[in-house]
Amino acid sequence: MDASTELQMLGKVIIAALLGGIVGLEREAAERPAGLRTHMLVGATSAFFVMLATYMISSFEPQDIVTVDPVRVVEAIVVGVSFLGAGTIFKYTRGGEGVVEGLTTSASILSVAAIGIAVALNAFILAVGAALLNLFINWALMYLVSRVKSQQDRT
Repeated sequence: MDASTELQMLGKVIIAALLGGIVGLEREAAERPAGLRTHMLVGATSAFFVMLATYMISSFEPQDIVTVDPVRVVEAIVVGVSFLGAGTIFKYTRGGEGVVEGLTTSASILSVAAIGIAVALNAFILAVGAALLNLFINWALMYLVSRVKSQQDRT
């Protein structure tokens, strides 16, 4: 692999990290268990894995007997990230009621992994759009829900 290719790949890893950071910044501000750094690392690492797999696949000669299934890389990322996301989910009892926290953060981490995969596959518009959608869901809709709840509490 030449230096130019490696720099392009590194650029994609950085883009995936920055897009993950957009989502992670909101989670950090909401004081959630997985914040800015975690989201940046998940996005960057997902992109990195996909690009490494793509490079490994391209390094085989056509006559080599190798079965390649790129979907397996995505599956491995999803499994690893899901395991990480599960660690952000907490279930406990407060005031006699069952409470579950961390589901949105877990889903956000999974979304950032997909954003990283999209960047690695050169789907930049899709990746940016997904990051902005994630931010909208986590921030704007949370604000809307809190306003509705405060209206209900007043009545």
